[in-house]
Amino acid sequence: MKRRDLLGAAAALGAAPALLQAQPVSKKTKTLRTAFNAAEVGFDPPQVSDQTSVIINAHIFESPLTFDCLARPVELRPQTAAALPEITDDYRRFVFTLKPGLLFSDDPAFKGKPRELVAEDYVYSIKRYYDPRIKTEHLYQFEGAKVLGLSELRQRALQAKTGLDYDTPVAGLRALDRYRFEVRLAQSDPRFIYVFANAGLSAAVAREVVEAYGADIMAHPIGTGPFRLASWRRGSQVLLARNPQFREQWFDSQAPADDPAAQLLAERLKGKRLPLVDQVQVSIIEEDQPRWLAFEGGELDVVEMPPGVAPLALPGGRLAPALQRKGVTARSTLGADVRFSFFNFNDPQVGGYTPEKVALRRAIALAYDSQVELQQVYKGQGVPAQSLLPAAVYGHDPLLKSEMSTPDLPRARALLDVWGYKDVDGDGYLENPDGSKLLLRMAGVNTSRQRALDELWKKRMDAVGLRMVFETGTFGELIKRSLAGQLQIWGFSWNISFPDADFFLGMAYGPNADQSNDARFKLAAYDRLYEAQRALPDGPERLALMREANRLLLAYVPYLPHWHALRTDVSQPGVHGFWRHPFARDWWRFVQIG
Repeated sequence: MKRRDLLGAAAALGAAPALLQAQPVSKKTKTLRTAFNAAEVGFDPPQVSDQTSVIINAHIFESPLTFDCLARPVELRPQTAAALPEITDDYRRFVFTLKPGLLFSDDPAFKGKPRELVAEDYVYSIKRYYDPRIKTEHLYQFEGAKVLGLSELRQRALQAKTGLDYDTPVAGLRALDRYRFEVRLAQSDPRFIYVFANAGLSAAVAREVVEAYGADIMAHPIGTGPFRLASWRRGSQVLLARNPQFREQWFDSQAPADDPAAQLLAERLKGKRLPLVDQVQVSIIEEDQPRWLAFEGGELDVVEMPPGVAPLALPGGRLAPALQRKGVTARSTLGADVRFSFFNFNDPQVGGYTPEKVALRRAIALAYDSQVELQQVYKGQGVPAQSLLPAAVYGHDPLLKSEMSTPDLPRARALLDVWGYKDVDGDGYLENPDGSKLLLRMAGVNTSRQRALDELWKKRMDAVGLRMVFETGTFGELIKRSLAGQLQIWGFSWNISFPDADFFLGMAYGPNADQSNDARFKLAAYDRLYEAQRALPDGPERLALMREANRLLLAYVPYLPHWHALRTDVSQPGVHGFWRHPFARDWWRFVQIG
């Protein structure tokens, strides 16, 4: 899973493009050039969740499993594992067997010797999520599954105020031999297998590397993947180079019979050794227009089309004739993500479970117009959300129609009036039912797009008498403040790596507060539903529980879902194989240039 900053700026027309500081490369070197709109945080999987870091990490580190890049519906397949895991004991025991002979990229921590990937590397890597010294948003992925003994090991470290004792054995995670490791759970979890198809959760890191670099580990990603970190200018450019130690891997994906474009790609790449490029150059260009102009000027090979340019570059959903004549290609996908705003339930103004607090959040949701946001600010590049759950995941209800997608100013005003929100001092803004000042604080990044959003928020809140002020920071700063519970209201997008709605429902699970539960929503009835559905296999009984939990979210409004993003990736002539997967993140290993 990754947090995605969909609030990157749309620069005013006529602004000068940013000049890319390209790394000098040999003419024979095949370099894929791309760009992101938000700076990376770093490259240690447990410590990052931003889009840029997560995608780069997915090309350096590897999980035991992955997804077939073309197969639809999505299919799990082995990556560093020799086969899919042995699953027994009603989804409580998982045994993974690794391929022998896989090597980490070279690093001084290995003292000049080749370093083979072994089962203990995955045992150590998973334990790191439990180490109190490591600030991570992802611990709940393992604690929710109740891996036997690890939570207790963490508690002992917390009580002793020390780091985790990695050498203490636990019943739920152990190496059986050099190439096999076992995970045991306290309860059935039929979807726990997906954790091991996500490099952001189950990447193999070497203990020697972590111990050698200590606090500087974010700058030293050493993995078994197709690329290694060659150079890094923080917040500016990341250069990945082919990993000389990478094993022989050949393209063998099977395209769906009803997808001619995927079939054509599969035929083109069939039998080719991966990766197909020598380098990947990632530039950070925060503003939409300079990023797009860099692509138009031939300085980028692949880029996600900024929403602000879509009306001109993609009129009517088709690539503009001028771009077609250049040989540019485009592919649009509706991803497994949601753009939303959250309300901090620990905040005395917008938090709480009493009727008047629920009424305030519902009134804000009714007053705001997500469809105007989507059409005017994001140029229609998405579909309205009825709840947090996108169409790509199991649990989505295609028949659901909620008030989240239907703004209604009169209803919002009536709701506030019924629950005692009045303009006591006559300044045009409402006070709380007890007469105290009512002030909403919306956080955001300091960009032109955020300013457009702020204007929309202020206009809609003014229309119902709610005073709103705005505070800004970088995306990374706001993540830290959100995790510390210091923001009242903030909006961004979660993009997940699982084909299941469990993650989105987990955003409101009480024990996930301080991790994915930015709202800090804690409701016992909801937690019981969440825990019950998690233990069930897919089917009518689980779906019923998921939908009941979703109705509670819509009733209490810890989150205001806005819309689900439509992403369009554009490629220069001669670029083949950029195929965005809804859940996997290692697309660059399949890209061919020329």
